[in-house]
Amino acid sequence: MTDSRTGVSYGTVSKRINRKLRDAIKILKELGYESQHVSPKEFYDYMTGETPTGDTITIVDVLGNDFLMIHEVVEISELKKMEIPIHRRTITMFHPKVYEAHLTATEYELDYALDKKDYDWLKTRINHAKSWLEDDYLPEHLIPRCEAIVKRFSEGLSKKE
Repeated sequence: MTDSRTGVSYGTVSKRINRKLRDAIKILKELGYESQHVSPKEFYDYMTGETPTGDTITIVDVLGNDFLMIHEVVEISELKKMEIPIHRRTITMFHPKVYEAHLTATEYELDYALDKKDYDWLKTRINHAKSWLEDDYLPEHLIPRCEAIVKRFSEGLSKKE
């Protein structure tokens, strides 16, 4: 099967996914996060599956960015901890829970960006998080958590500059 957005088949990227998963899990351990086992096929299916928002970040983008890899591994791990199956329809079938996992993943991603002193990435993702507050799909009960993420990392950014 080939992802219609990127033209990338599982067979083409499976070895790269496996390598990038190992790297991300190692980084996460250093950050104190114990990841669930994520198979390359689960990762591929999740990343190339259906979304209600038409995400513009592709599997190719994620595989090329350590911060996004951290994010996706945490997101998938958090869903697995909730006993949510990982497949091409996970995001659309388990929408509110996916947002909870997404925010947890964002926290780890931004902690890693702070640790790496990548302030450009931090600024970019803080702006993304601000835009999520305007997202009609963001469950209302998660708005305060998203606002807290924006505030915490904006303050962290201003202390470092």
